[in-house]
Amino acid sequence: MTDYSKITYFCIFVYLSVCCYKDLCVQTSGEKQIPITKVGLNTNIGPTLKFLYCYSCGYRKAFEDYSNIIRHKYPEISITGGNYEPSAFHLLIARSLGFLKMAIIVSILFGINLFTYLGTEQPNWWSWCTSNKIYSCLLIFFVCNAIEGHFISTGAFEISINDIPVWSKLETGRIPQPPELFQIIENHMRLDDSIDLKQNGFPK
Repeated sequence: MTDYSKITYFCIFVYLSVCCYKDLCVQTSGEKQIPITKVGLNTNIGPTLKFLYCYSCGYRKAFEDYSNIIRHKYPEISITGGNYEPSAFHLLIARSLGFLKMAIIVSILFGINLFTYLGTEQPNWWSWCTSNKIYSCLLIFFVCNAIEGHFISTGAFEISINDIPVWSKLETGRIPQPPELFQIIENHMRLDDSIDLKQNGFPK
């Protein structure tokens, strides 16, 4: 007679393994290679507007919306965007927690008592986990994912023009409204024209 509980545990293990692999490898590498929005890159007749945003916070959509409205209002501006990377320390914590999460889940599903290797007595909460494998594994998986997300998420939406910072959500606590960003761009472009006029004696 087939032991369906073992099959169930194996299926859960495979599913969680795939999710953990995606979290640890695919997502992190994918965020580092976020496609660049190419607006005006071929003409090189205007300034470059750069966005660095928190990909895991869902700010990719905001970046795309801003790119579209800026492209129509200022077609001469080049726009690039990418993920604002968390600190190396936070990234290390998130990755370490991911591996620890996987080790605990494997130990619970396959009945491995980690505390024998530590030379300590098995605590009651571990006995509960091994007695409720499905529930405990799912609980550990989602709780650890939430903690990992906390360390990976930066909440950033940083904007610079020609590598000069002009807006920081980390400092202001919010994303600029379109009129605010338009005013920043126009002020910067007028400043560039003024500097060029003083240096060359005529506007660009």
